[in-house]
Amino acid sequence: MTMRDPFILGDQSVAPGTRQTVELPVSVLSDHTPVTLSAHVIHGKRPGPVMFVSAAIHGDEVIGVEVVRRLLRAAPVARLSGTLVAVPIVNTFGFINRSRYLPDRRDLNRSFPGSPQGSLAARLAHLFLTEIVTRCDVGIDLHSAAVGRTNLPQIRLTAGNARLRALGAAFAAPVTMMSKTREGSLRLVAENAGVDLLLYEAGEGLRFDEHAARAGVAGILRVMERLGMISGRGVPRARGNSVICERSSWVRASSGGLLRTLKRRGDYVEAGQVLGVVSDPFGEREAEVIADVTGILVGRSDLPVVNEGDALFHIAEPLEPEKAEAAAERFDADLEAPPLFDEDEII
Repeated sequence: MTMRDPFILGDQSVAPGTRQTVELPVSVLSDHTPVTLSAHVIHGKRPGPVMFVSAAIHGDEVIGVEVVRRLLRAAPVARLSGTLVAVPIVNTFGFINRSRYLPDRRDLNRSFPGSPQGSLAARLAHLFLTEIVTRCDVGIDLHSAAVGRTNLPQIRLTAGNARLRALGAAFAAPVTMMSKTREGSLRLVAENAGVDLLLYEAGEGLRFDEHAARAGVAGILRVMERLGMISGRGVPRARGNSVICERSSWVRASSGGLLRTLKRRGDYVEAGQVLGVVSDPFGEREAEVIADVTGILVGRSDLPVVNEGDALFHIAEPLEPEKAEAAAERFDADLEAPPLFDEDEII
């Protein structure tokens, strides 16, 4: 077997069959503390695709950090063909401050492709894009809902890309959303650079979610198996096919007050069904929150205090409604299953 060349990242050389954490300089804080973009490279002895997995582009989306941590400890990854570049925290500034944004209040996921002479967000975007993203064949970017909301584990991908559709099917999240790219987003610039990118959404900002973490790790391993980067040994099998949805909409509060939710994420709901009730603090006035479409509840607000116009329930409309109810039942079974722990977490 011909020995692969080492993988060069920054000023570090990662030899085939080894793994190494590389620090890419980003900036220096006002107190002279250096900030780096930390990437863990696993460079397999055998040839194969180069894939990146990234998290915390929004600094408060900590569930992705946990997914990356578990992925790097997963046994199948130790027998790797190709190269895996894992970046658990892209937006270090936001992560430290428990904030979605950078210190200048810019959204990193609206700052791509960035510029080496631009704002802090632009410089970080440029570094991540040029040093990590464009050097890969495929990527998986991990996200969650904002603070106060929660998302059903779901994959978002660009319609019309057959390879992405196949990788999304391999990931096998409960729901796959066909989603348009947005200006300044990582998905858009990756697509323009010829890098296929899956976006994983699950859980809530600043919160761990066991089901979201398990679904994320299992999905990534299944994608790696599909790409031929790992064998199927030790890779969790999918319980069923992902439900494909091409449209979604939010049901908003018609009045302010206190929200009592009646439906969970993952529930299959029908148009006209009551999703929750908004009451005033005295209980004198109540307004039902009614589903206006039939579909799967892929996101919802967890905050009991709402204002008129607040987004409360996110409903995705499946292409094949007859399969959506079965998918909702599978999700219920997953929620009731006991959590999986690492060996060092069992005391």
